[in-house]
Amino acid sequence: MSVLLKTLIAVVAIIAAVMLLISAFLAFTAWTTNARQSNLAAFYTAPEEFSQIPGTLLRWEPLGVEVAGAHAYRLLYVTEDLQGKPAVAAGMAFIPKKRPDTPRPMVAYLAGTTGQGDACAPSRSNDPIYGLHSFIPEAMGQGWAVVAPDEYGVGTPGVQLYLIKDQEVRDTVNSIRALRSLPDSLTGNDFAVYGYSQGGHSALWTGHLSKQFAPELDLVGVAVAAPAADLTSIIDRQWDSVVGWGIGADVSRSWSIAYPDLPVNPLLTDAARDNYERIAEICVFGTFVEGTIRHDIFKQNFFADNPVNNSLWAQVLIDQTPPPYSAELPLMLVQGTADQIVLAGTNANLQESWCAAGSTINALWLEGVDHLNVADMAGPPVAEWIADRFAGLTAPNTCSVRPPWSLITVE
Repeated sequence: MSVLLKTLIAVVAIIAAVMLLISAFLAFTAWTTNARQSNLAAFYTAPEEFSQIPGTLLRWEPLGVEVAGAHAYRLLYVTEDLQGKPAVAAGMAFIPKKRPDTPRPMVAYLAGTTGQGDACAPSRSNDPIYGLHSFIPEAMGQGWAVVAPDEYGVGTPGVQLYLIKDQEVRDTVNSIRALRSLPDSLTGNDFAVYGYSQGGHSALWTGHLSKQFAPELDLVGVAVAAPAADLTSIIDRQWDSVVGWGIGADVSRSWSIAYPDLPVNPLLTDAARDNYERIAEICVFGTFVEGTIRHDIFKQNFFADNPVNNSLWAQVLIDQTPPPYSAELPLMLVQGTADQIVLAGTNANLQESWCAAGSTINALWLEGVDHLNVADMAGPPVAEWIADRFAGLTAPNTCSVRPPWSLITVE
């Protein structure tokens, strides 16, 4: 037997062994995930009859993870769908064990893209405080009550209305209301929002619409890390990249519901059209794995054409992009310069355009930080900024300092 043939046989054997190990790992992961979700299913099942009042707390139980100095809960509460009809959503709450001398301020943490399947809900995951590891200790030390909604349709009946402002804000303020109903929450009316990635979109719109949906609550400030804010620029730059697969399925599924006249299928490739409903149910890591294989190996795009070039899509992108705040509502913007998902340049443009419109922005640029790491790195400075808002201090404004364009990775 030749050396070349022996080498080929060895390589094939190694590849086969690796594939077998990967298959075994995926099978074990699927088994453990299914077992966990089966055990949780009863909690997330909506009661046959429930209160029609938004924010009503229907159920709560221990989250099952240890959070130093805090009680951690899983919640089921009443929200509203896009038509304003009562619906059920879930989430998490974190309450300091130490009783306060005055009513607690509240913070809503709004997570990034998760995927729309039940197992993708943060409160149903194996690591429910993913993205919160650096923020929660700071928040508990400050004595705040924190709620982290999963969003309607994620982990509960319905379809998530991804990047749809009214639904995002309804879920946010109703989770705050549910938080206030926990027996040990002892909260007041003041709250702040902190959103990451897609959750940044939710947070920015909460700044505009919270009084419309929850006039009894008082918003003191909005903090965002790598927010999916300027949707037109994001789609324009990412529609034919791997990110197109990462967000395209959720957008296509959700927007076809929220905008029944929006032409979705004509803008998709055959591969996307045949698979987007299934892919939307996959959790975000799996979506990007499949998207990478399709895009980089099989040279398949999700979109057949740039949606920005379609007048109906262009209008929806504008409608769902948050406009600048007035100077009275302070914003903290945290962005990594090496972000290749929410491209840093889109939020540099946001900073400059909002500042030009008179917004009060404290911008923190993290050199060399990518999308996956920005949330953890943002936690402590965001907590410090929020603490000052609850204390009534004058919000810092860094609008005189331009974004670090020379450091921003531009593709």
